[in-house]
Amino acid sequence: MPHSLPIAVLAVLLTASCAAADGESDGATGTGGTGPITFATGRDTTAYLQPLLDRWNQAHPAEKVTLLELPEAADEQRAQMVANLQAQSSRYDVLGLDVVWTAEFAENGWIIPLERGLFPLDRFLPPVVETAVYKDKLWAVPYTSNAGLLYYRKDLVGKPPRTWAELRDQAREIKKNHNIDGYAGQFLAYEGLTVNFSEAVQSAGGQILSDDGGEVTLDPAKGATALDFLLQGLRERWIPKESLSYKEEESRLAFQEGRLAFARNWPHAYGPAKARLGDKLGVTRLPGLDRPGEATLGGVNLAISAYSEHQHTAQEFIRYFTSLENERRVLTEGSFPPVWTELYDDPALIRRFPYLPVLKESILAAKARPVSANYNQLSLVIASSVAKALANPTTESADDVAASMKSELEEIIRTQ
Repeated sequence: MPHSLPIAVLAVLLTASCAAADGESDGATGTGGTGPITFATGRDTTAYLQPLLDRWNQAHPAEKVTLLELPEAADEQRAQMVANLQAQSSRYDVLGLDVVWTAEFAENGWIIPLERGLFPLDRFLPPVVETAVYKDKLWAVPYTSNAGLLYYRKDLVGKPPRTWAELRDQAREIKKNHNIDGYAGQFLAYEGLTVNFSEAVQSAGGQILSDDGGEVTLDPAKGATALDFLLQGLRERWIPKESLSYKEEESRLAFQEGRLAFARNWPHAYGPAKARLGDKLGVTRLPGLDRPGEATLGGVNLAISAYSEHQHTAQEFIRYFTSLENERRVLTEGSFPPVWTELYDDPALIRRFPYLPVLKESILAAKARPVSANYNQLSLVIASSVAKALANPTTESADDVAASMKSELEEIIRTQ
């Protein structure tokens, strides 16, 4: 006959059970364990991360963090993270996730939900916080935001372009008079091309998917208009053919080395470009069909691996890394957009980074990519379809590409 448990023990067990249930419904499911951790994130192209990590390590000698730099391209970062998490490896503790991966990683149980009250989310840019939420739970903490900007040469451009037609005219004129290529973005067949094409569709007044990712809303006519903007540039050669191999770094280097008059890139490109070009550097919003364009919301959120053995340390590290003081360093030392709203209104920072008001405007007006656990499949269809068209600008029909893309995306949505 089983022994009866003392009432006091029953009370403790009941309390623990209720606490676990509350944690499951409201936030963290498991944040125990302290010790050394590994921070896996994309390659640090501006060499700003290690000094920030050193500050943590000096204060936490028993809980040191080691930086594990993954490839620069988002697709390759995701592939390595997914392989690690599918193997249920404890090697990664804190994950630097592209904002679009939240749904996929949460749905697969690869990351743990977090307690909202532990982080000052009400002081972050509202659209950025939404990228870390899935099914009403917080799965990550915003670390950097992002919105595409147009970099241009002020010594070559009188008034920065607001529309594609103005960009085309200025790029052709500069190409003719100065033998400098006109415009480039990220046109290699990877996530960067999906972002560039999405921005073009948005800037033509369209949208590829519904906000919840459950319906393909791409108007083929607007998709064709967006694609024609790029195809025309390649046909007329104000978009150089070599840009079809560009990711973020290649386009950044081409611009700051004086080979481009205009370049679409993320804000992190500002620091190196300013150091190289000085007062010749200008920054504005992306152009659109008939008015300023709409950027795609980007950035990095910090999540905790479900297989980490030191989740408490990982959580405390995230709190440190997303603090106001550290977010200021993210901007001043890394040129990455912070997530704290007040930093965009700081007069001293605006004097140092004159593009901040434009960036804040771009972020608040930017469109987030769809919340979908199958986002990677959708992105692959978009990038491969656009890349094929760009490789054959004189023979591919923008109308046919847009219609075919819509059909393929609808098939993915139907089977998810």
